[in-house]
Amino acid sequence: MKTIAIIAHDGKKPEMVQFLNENRDILHSKQLKIIATGTTGSKTEAAGYEVEKLLSGPLGGDAQIAARIAEGLVDMVIFFRDPLDKHPHEPDIFMLMRLCDVHNVPLATNPATARLLIRGLE
Repeated sequence: MKTIAIIAHDGKKPEMVQFLNENRDILHSKQLKIIATGTTGSKTEAAGYEVEKLLSGPLGGDAQIAARIAEGLVDMVIFFRDPLDKHPHEPDIFMLMRLCDVHNVPLATNPATARLLIRGLE
């Protein structure tokens, strides 16, 4: 079973839920495990998905996902970042992105790239 980590900054959470709903058939047919930072996970659950929720990003959720990447437990990351806003946990965000590069884990930071990664699962 493949594991996808999803993260979305506050202004991008509705866009993440919309993205998941647009790709519901692929996500369900591949029986993917979804893990998410806290609030993103709650929004994802409310949309009808089964998700393992970790801490919220500012409280360490990004770092928890980064650790799972380092352990080889995450196959793909979809992280809808808000590039126009400052985030107090930016060091964790950069660590997560760096670990995706170090461990060769596909990372999408916007819907266009995320669509390509999800289509690659078909």
